[in-house]
Amino acid sequence: MARSFDVVVIGAGPAGYVAAIRAAQLGLNTACIEKWRTPEGEYALGGTCLNVGCIPSKALLESSENYERALHRLGVHGVSVTGVSFDLKAMLARKNQIVRKMTGGIAGLFRKNRIAWLQGHARLASGGTTWKLEVEGEKGSETIEAKHVVIATGSRARHLDGIEVDNRIVCDNEGALDFDSVPRRLGVIGAGVIGLELGSVWRRLGAEVRLLEALPEFLGAADESIAQEAWKVFTRPGALEIELGVKVGAISRDKRGVTVAYQTADGKAAKLACDRLIVSIGRVPNTEGLGAENVGLRIDAKGFIEVDKNCRTSLPRVFAVGDVVRGPMLAHKGEDEGVMVAEIIAGQHGHVNYDAIPWVMYTMPEIAWVGKTEQQLKAEGVAYRSGRFPFAYNGRALGRDESEGFIKMLADAQTDRILGVHAIGSLASELISEAVVAIEFGASSEDIARICHAHPSMSEVMREAALAVDKRSLNG
Repeated sequence: MARSFDVVVIGAGPAGYVAAIRAAQLGLNTACIEKWRTPEGEYALGGTCLNVGCIPSKALLESSENYERALHRLGVHGVSVTGVSFDLKAMLARKNQIVRKMTGGIAGLFRKNRIAWLQGHARLASGGTTWKLEVEGEKGSETIEAKHVVIATGSRARHLDGIEVDNRIVCDNEGALDFDSVPRRLGVIGAGVIGLELGSVWRRLGAEVRLLEALPEFLGAADESIAQEAWKVFTRPGALEIELGVKVGAISRDKRGVTVAYQTADGKAAKLACDRLIVSIGRVPNTEGLGAENVGLRIDAKGFIEVDKNCRTSLPRVFAVGDVVRGPMLAHKGEDEGVMVAEIIAGQHGHVNYDAIPWVMYTMPEIAWVGKTEQQLKAEGVAYRSGRFPFAYNGRALGRDESEGFIKMLADAQTDRILGVHAIGSLASELISEAVVAIEFGASSEDIARICHAHPSMSEVMREAALAVDKRSLNG
């Protein structure tokens, strides 16, 4: 007799494992199916994010940032350092240890919440009163039944047509996190979040890094003022080389490395020769092999599962969350969708406010934003006021020798309700949370301006930006 569950979650990345945990917390008999395996062949939870994405990349960003600080940024503090070097094997080992700790922690949470972890590939087989799923694992195939199904199969790196990614010389995000040596010349196709973060890691460790971006503008999704400041910082002498508006052509490999032929923005033929190449041109949803055709699950032309505002699919009692559905491919967005769906299944009123989802880039300086950009408000014809305050006037930022950047706040011209907040600077990833709370609760810039912020702290810049909306900054 087939095992039966109230909820079966397909995929154990952030969206999936959070959905499973929340469902179990609500008293539902829950299983989660995951096929991810480590290079050693062991099954692991956490999906792309924990294994080869968010977590390992941030570990390497931190390690490389510390190395660069020791080389170039401690002198101003009166700290003299000589003979600075790094051990790449130790950096990678630390990264891998963090990954194992995090994925092992999820396994512990599954045991704590009595979630059945089914190891293998899941396929929707048939529907009816209950859904039948086939799980193909190491020990063969098993059919299970579920009253509700949550699809959280995530995404994978988009590759260029006709170009083999071997994750040794030509790499996506997975290979770029495991170089066995620092390349002298590193090429990156794509100057988005992943390209900039991974390019920054290897540039700090000594690589000459050049990024080729197809779009004519830099960081088009960010507020224009943030993108302009980021361009100034990221392309200064000794930093990244970034070329915009290019059209990539043939990519060839030989014993010396990789050559990328491309057309520049003004139509000239050019070539990029490098020792290793990272392809970072976005991600595509994992919906192949899911058995959608067996049950009539609707998938659009780009491979995304069609859902409503509450992540319900076209099938009864089947939901989809995270990177396989519309919206930004962000782990925290998927987590919130997982919680929402679990609560809806349990008869509660789950909800996600898609207007209050923060975006973060873990470069140096960091970039973060939430809500509308200034160009969006202009395009929508919304009357607004803007306030901006630099970290250069903040005592804590000066003390940390991290005074680059600013915070900008946009508020409705009539109601003063906060419409967007944009930051570039140290700890922007942490500071943006105050803005997320403000937007979620419909706060005004005056609300933030009237809240007492600790002194000295980086958070004072948020308050000063709010005060600047009304042109009454106190310290600038």
